[in-house]
Amino acid sequence: MYPVDCHSAETHLCIKKTLIMKTKNSNSINGLWSRLPLVVRAILTGFLVSSVGVSLWSVMLVVLPGVLAIPPMIFLVWLFWKFFSGGLTSGRGSNIQKESFRLTKLRPDTWKWGLAAAALFVIIVQASFVVTFRLVEFPAAKFTADYKQLDTFPLWQAFAIIVMSSIVAAVAEEAGFRGYMQAPLEKKYGVTIAIVITSFVFTAIHLSHSWAAPILPHIFFASILLGILAYRTGSLIPGIIGHAILDVFDYSVWWTDLTGGFQKQTIFRTGADFHFVVWLLIFLTALFGFFKVMMKLKGNIRVQTVGLAAAI
Repeated sequence: MYPVDCHSAETHLCIKKTLIMKTKNSNSINGLWSRLPLVVRAILTGFLVSSVGVSLWSVMLVVLPGVLAIPPMIFLVWLFWKFFSGGLTSGRGSNIQKESFRLTKLRPDTWKWGLAAAALFVIIVQASFVVTFRLVEFPAAKFTADYKQLDTFPLWQAFAIIVMSSIVAAVAEEAGFRGYMQAPLEKKYGVTIAIVITSFVFTAIHLSHSWAAPILPHIFFASILLGILAYRTGSLIPGIIGHAILDVFDYSVWWTDLTGGFQKQTIFRTGADFHFVVWLLIFLTALFGFFKVMMKLKGNIRVQTVGLAAAI
């Protein structure tokens, strides 16, 4: 709507002045945003993108009970993907979104090694949990506190919700953190600083969960691995796959009692038994394999479009 005096004989002039004022206000907002340091803009943008996806799922679970929230959420995940990957826009804005989303066609060898790295990532993190909770007591009460509502559903419904939650978290968080946050930081500060900054923010965001405090190093380490994977493959897809599978295991085994929980005692009570030694070897072997695969992917690093950092 235009000011009241725009309905006078000088309507055309008034409308023109109003549009000019709106343009100036828009330019001032854009100018303020562009004056912020890149690291601040990247963190805010990445956090916003991630929060949009996760919040949509939270709303759907409130509006629709249980598994009824899943079908519309599948559509919303598709819409989220299309929008933030630049599929619903055109021109310069679309190109920026594609770069931020690391939207690229993967070569067959990149697919092969990227999926291998995603599988190794899951093994590394799960093995690190097992080894950790053979060294210190498993804080079951902290891990299950946030997810008691799943106990009210039949097993198949609880698992379906876990799978959907895992997919949403993987798509939203990889797009937000390894995409919109890390990608522009890589151009400005280099890949190492970009991954470290992103991982600190990623870890801090998870402090809202009761289970986060005992495993902060694990969250940070997992983010480092996902950051390397995104950079080496030039894509978010292997990381999304690994992240989703990891979360299915975490929700099923660690964050809920869906599979009966973790029952092993620490080695300070049982000694360094076969179970502990095997899982330690699994962790070390998978970690070694992950970085070997990263070397295989070294030649597949996609050169980002020059000027991405400034554009964001």
